[in-house]
Amino acid sequence: SHVFGRTGRGVRPGLIWVLPLLRMLAIALAVLAASGQIPAAAAARVGAAAELGLDGRLRPVPGVLAIAEAAAQQRLEGLVVAPENAAEAAMAGTIPVLPAHDLHMAAEIVAGRVVPEPVTYELEAPHTAGIPDLADVRGQERARRAVELAAAGFHSLLMIGPPGSGKTMLARRLPGVMPPPSLEERLEITRIHSAAGLLEGTLATGRPFRAPHHTASAAALVGGRSLRPAEVTLAHRGVLFLDELPEFNRPALEGLRMPLQDGEVVISRAAGSVRLPAGCLLVAAMNPCPCGFDGDPERACTCETSRVSAYRGRISGPLADRFDLRVEMPRRAAHGGAGEASATVAARVAKAREQLDAGRPAWCAEATTFLLQATERLLLSGRGRARIATVAETIAALAGREQVLEDDVAEAAAYRAERA
Repeated sequence: SHVFGRTGRGVRPGLIWVLPLLRMLAIALAVLAASGQIPAAAAARVGAAAELGLDGRLRPVPGVLAIAEAAAQQRLEGLVVAPENAAEAAMAGTIPVLPAHDLHMAAEIVAGRVVPEPVTYELEAPHTAGIPDLADVRGQERARRAVELAAAGFHSLLMIGPPGSGKTMLARRLPGVMPPPSLEERLEITRIHSAAGLLEGTLATGRPFRAPHHTASAAALVGGRSLRPAEVTLAHRGVLFLDELPEFNRPALEGLRMPLQDGEVVISRAAGSVRLPAGCLLVAAMNPCPCGFDGDPERACTCETSRVSAYRGRISGPLADRFDLRVEMPRRAAHGGAGEASATVAARVAKAREQLDAGRPAWCAEATTFLLQATERLLLSGRGRARIATVAETIAALAGREQVLEDDVAEAAAYRAERA
């Protein structure tokens, strides 16, 4: 029976977390094959992924989806798993899944003396059920616009405003307006959550939303103490929301810089290294000052100037530079009824995303000139200039245009000019 683990080029991503558990059933079957109790040739054609209890029963293990995919790549004829893991393994759809209750049944299956009922998985369409609706947010038109831009262009977003201005409400509604994940993306999301032991038994139907507490350590956010996926990986293809951004410890925030830029995180240990995906949309929220009311026209700020500076100084320049969109939100939203529903915004976002995937829009001469002027006025880095350009292209796509205009660049630059 096959054990998936270390190869000549390192450790297989997605499998290292379950390697110690895999060995229990696999070794038991190997012993039975070596002693002649089951055919060795048959055992060599079947994979095994289950924890073997002292009473001989098989128990589920995390990461079975990735294991089933690896078994299919190895051209094995089946994968023996605990019954609780059968549906997850069947999500791979490329290898016969052989559920067994105990070691005796697993041996009989490997030997070909027992043929279990075939296990299949019925694919559920992606949906946004359970995600709150954007229509619940009243007013805050500019922030709603920023959320739409973030969803369409996968642009990182920083919301600054006093308590109760709706920052968290908007962030939690963002997955509901993002384009639905493709089948490959759903498999990626499911694979990660399976390896982390967080899978609820079904293929992911939407994009993940992770909101770690501000007391989270660098290891919890990025990874490092173990090879298990951390928050930045669990949010892959979805949203990583950092509320109370300045309250996170500095090493944790700085540790996010490279994963956010590269879309992956590399964890190195003495036994080898592993690359984990980290392609998430970063959304953060913060108060304008420790008391939360700096700049509020109705309520006076009680913070000393030095405290406000120190509070904002917790966000380093390089990290702040990675936010494509920054928006300040007033405590009292503008008057008006409910805004557009998530479904309406999502349809517009999906259309814009399709247009952007088909090709970047052209630029008119005035837009190019304005971008150069904005770069000089705002003292932008090369990254800042490039991000204004991509936001301007997203703005044009949302408007259904194939050309970036000067007004698009002006709007994009305005988001970049917000204080952080």
